[in-house]
Amino acid sequence: MESQNINQEDEKIIINQELNIWEALIPVIALVGLLAYNVFVFGDSALGGSNQFILIIGAAIAAIVGFKNKVSYKSMVEEVAQNLKSTTGAILILLMVGALAGTWLVSGIIPTMIYYGLDILNPTIFLAACVIICAVISVATGSSWTTSATVGIALIGIAGALGISPGMTAGAVLSGAYFGDKLSPLSDTTNLAPAMAGTDLFTHIRYMTYTTVPTIIVTLLFFIILGFTNDTTGAADVSQYQGAIDATFNTSPWLFLVPIAVIAMIVKKISPLIALLAGTLLAAVFALIFQPDLVLAVSGMKEWSFEAGYKGIMNAITVKTTVNPVSDNPKIVEELAGLFEGKGMESMLGTIWLIICAMVFGGVMDAIGALSRISKSLLNLFSSVFGLFFSTVASCIAINFTASDQYLALVVPGKMYEKAYREKGLAPENLSRTLEDSGTVTSVLIPWNTCGAYHSGTLGVSVLDYAIYAMFSWLSPIMTLIFAAFSIKIKQLVTKTPTLDTIGEE
Repeated sequence: MESQNINQEDEKIIINQELNIWEALIPVIALVGLLAYNVFVFGDSALGGSNQFILIIGAAIAAIVGFKNKVSYKSMVEEVAQNLKSTTGAILILLMVGALAGTWLVSGIIPTMIYYGLDILNPTIFLAACVIICAVISVATGSSWTTSATVGIALIGIAGALGISPGMTAGAVLSGAYFGDKLSPLSDTTNLAPAMAGTDLFTHIRYMTYTTVPTIIVTLLFFIILGFTNDTTGAADVSQYQGAIDATFNTSPWLFLVPIAVIAMIVKKISPLIALLAGTLLAAVFALIFQPDLVLAVSGMKEWSFEAGYKGIMNAITVKTTVNPVSDNPKIVEELAGLFEGKGMESMLGTIWLIICAMVFGGVMDAIGALSRISKSLLNLFSSVFGLFFSTVASCIAINFTASDQYLALVVPGKMYEKAYREKGLAPENLSRTLEDSGTVTSVLIPWNTCGAYHSGTLGVSVLDYAIYAMFSWLSPIMTLIFAAFSIKIKQLVTKTPTLDTIGEE
């Protein structure tokens, strides 16, 4: 995932001895109940603002619990401020993704990707190909966020032309993206997990392949079967889609230089924020060269001038823009109209609003000691080795759910469980692998988590629509528990006399 540029290794875990587990769960139970009713009432439009307010209500309930347990208002506000500070990088990246998406539309980059993609990808292999393409890009960049914002957007567009569900496509995109995010040495979560557990990066990556490779294989099989059984309607109309794209945009292989440049910058470890800004500016230049008529149309002016060019580019960057498809087929026009909409920075404000409110809830939960209390209770719930793995998985998912932040889902359980794994004679890579298998990948399944909000906003597909198809994220925690249950590749820290409660050497 993209880095929130702070040192999460120094994250302080707040422990409140006054707080019991039932009090810690009150805000969680209230939040779940309120969100469930809110989604029932508002449906997909719940993310338009009402869910954000529910998160604030959840934070208020947590604050009341905190006051009862002698937590000061000042400490809560300070923790919320720290949480909000940690999202600065994510918010700036979201704004730049909106800007990039706008210029990549007006310049013809996304339509060109769709145009050539229709030649290569047929409906039967499309979903599996999405997984593979996104996995390769994510391993190369170390970023599920960059993968989603570049090839992910294009693949969603191609899916629309092929008549494939955007929810299925987003699930395939994110499955591949998070496979790469987990295994890439460039990924910040891949570096953070071993730091929390007390092992080194490449030992962690090597040990993680044991669960990750079987998971991606099962995921690929799922999407291959889905591709053969999925009833698509767009395959016969591919030539008409391509004709409409060609009539609307000046498509050219030269336009691929911009996404290639962005990916190359990420691989070279240039800041994602700088890479996205560069991609936006490069696309703006290409728009002026390849699509001057469209830039003029987006500007709303009648004659070409420097002012018209400036206004057209700025509109593409900042506000939602629409390019009208050229086709004699009304059906094609209607369907492509939905694809030919540039997001602009403005369209990301709802997602940013959601993240801010989620960080308020997570900050208060952390300040009152609820996060540590929930993890500690889960840790004490089981005494067996399998129970230790299970409680780690449960803690990561619970903190993803309550703190709304992927990093805290690695940091808090990582620090709290490190000693327990040592006492069981388990090597630290067992913990680091479990953190990634449960903390990193499940974040995208929660609408108010920073990852869920980001990918939903970037791909234009709600979490509820893609979650069931994000097979890699579902299978990863299950796979790590299967390995623990059957003592597969569970490495000991020291040799111990085998008992019912120990696991043999790897």
